[in-house]
Amino acid sequence: MTSATRQPETPAAAVPPRLIATDLDGTLLRDDKSVSPRTIAALAAAEEAGIEVFFVTGRPARWMDVVSDHVHGHGLAICGNGAAVVDLHGGPGAHRFVKVRELARENALDAVRLLRDAAPGTVYAVEQTYGFYQEPDYPKLHMEIPDTLAPAERLLAPDAPGAGEPVLKILAHHPKIDPDAFLTLARLAIGERADVTRSSPSALLEISGPGVSKASTLALCCAERGISHEEVVAFGDMPNDVEMLTWAGQSYAMGNAHPDVIAAASGRTVANNDDGVAVVIERLLAERG
Repeated sequence: MTSATRQPETPAAAVPPRLIATDLDGTLLRDDKSVSPRTIAALAAAEEAGIEVFFVTGRPARWMDVVSDHVHGHGLAICGNGAAVVDLHGGPGAHRFVKVRELARENALDAVRLLRDAAPGTVYAVEQTYGFYQEPDYPKLHMEIPDTLAPAERLLAPDAPGAGEPVLKILAHHPKIDPDAFLTLARLAIGERADVTRSSPSALLEISGPGVSKASTLALCCAERGISHEEVVAFGDMPNDVEMLTWAGQSYAMGNAHPDVIAAASGRTVANNDDGVAVVIERLLAERG
């Protein structure tokens, strides 16, 4: 297994890229959730040049219709912050889970209990492979109707609705705490029972299985293809991208990125609305000749 910790044996610029790993919201997508014509052309040119493109996102598989027309050859995406590798060839609603790295229900229940104690007022939703369940007070953040409304402890019980499906992550929202402070508090409270990150501008946390992240799942996918971290170029904008950007041989924080992302990346590009991913891909392809 390829480690998800970056090893600086070789200068990044000396290694031609074989895989591009890009976040979606705030990175590849413009703020209106579109993929610009320039970016579409750059992705197609990269694939034509033999460079694989992986979409690596916190989104669930059912929200991947925004890029389903741009998956090209392999058609794989890493969803749920590394909790699932999904084949998008079937189109919206017909995706196939290739790999699932679930959050054990006992770990999820521990995380719910510990974070409730540390931050009273926290409300939860549960993201599974095909279902979405939430507490009654969880805000309507996702423009979708949940399959079930119930307390998180009930949603995660052995006989809960959807109990036969893996839990990919739980979502924790707090109406008052600063988002970065909430992330720090949750990581201290939950410890090694789960992996905690955030990608929303609000105080919304995403809680996955221990060691599950964009970086660790990308490392697994690259190892299966014989691709080293030095051969990966990664793009991101929010804290859930930090590990991936640290791991990749070349990494770029968007012009609109969170300060932690800027500190983690080896380079910086312009903002998502200015086609920052395409700008770098075009340069990389020009350098290949």
